[in-house]
Amino acid sequence: MNRRVAAVVVACVLLVVVGIALRATVRPRQVSQGKITGGDSAAALLMQAKELESKNSFLEATQIYQRLVSEYPASKETLNWQKKSEDLNIKLLFSPVVTPKSTLYEVKPGDTLTKISKAFNTTVELIKKGNNLADDTIIPGRKLKVWTAPFTIFVDKSQNLLILKNDDEIIKTYVVATGANNSTPIGTFKITNKLQNPTWFKAGAVVASDSPENILGSRWLGFELAGYGIHGTTDPQSLGKQVTQGCVRMSNQDVEELYSIVPVGTEVTIVD
Repeated sequence: MNRRVAAVVVACVLLVVVGIALRATVRPRQVSQGKITGGDSAAALLMQAKELESKNSFLEATQIYQRLVSEYPASKETLNWQKKSEDLNIKLLFSPVVTPKSTLYEVKPGDTLTKISKAFNTTVELIKKGNNLADDTIIPGRKLKVWTAPFTIFVDKSQNLLILKNDDEIIKTYVVATGANNSTPIGTFKITNKLQNPTWFKAGAVVASDSPENILGSRWLGFELAGYGIHGTTDPQSLGKQVTQGCVRMSNQDVEELYSIVPVGTEVTIVD
């Protein structure tokens, strides 16, 4: 990420309250809670954040990194603190830590991960990652962390940024590519289909998912507006630019992360 894009990321994030909750419990054990005190120096806050992170107190650690960003915006470390905060948000999503925006669900006879994910409007991948499941096997009586708060996606075309939100609070900011010649549509859309390793139906040709010429990369999240969506790329150097045919382009690593989090039906708002 170049310095201009990085600065934009921080500026955008500072406009919105970052984080996903103020309190959390951990299953199967409780983690120690750190106390955030007023008047702490940046060094003291940083030490506190690192200690909390080492104890798996991800929410509390994230709070402190957010405070560092807010109170020391001119610091040369601000970008690192913001990135750390967002990384911890993702780590929290993919951990067994239960927050007010998730619940512990007890598996019932006849349940499957697909059935549970549909009941809670989440994804199988997020349930698996949040419970350290190696496969889809679940046993009645087991308690699973299931995320319950809705996710939304916000895309800023002028800054080439995609922001993942949960209950209107920022989880993570991604650098993306958008359409050349203002070809990415603006408005609010919904994700209506998701594909792994998508085939690209190029005009006059079909490009296989494993072809280096397949510009869709490793994932596709399609809108109800035919032909438009969010996808990966075989050209990561294009990120941060307005070069696509109208879709929102992400790195494969980022789109795979997003794919695992947001379900079909997720709202996507795109602005100029």
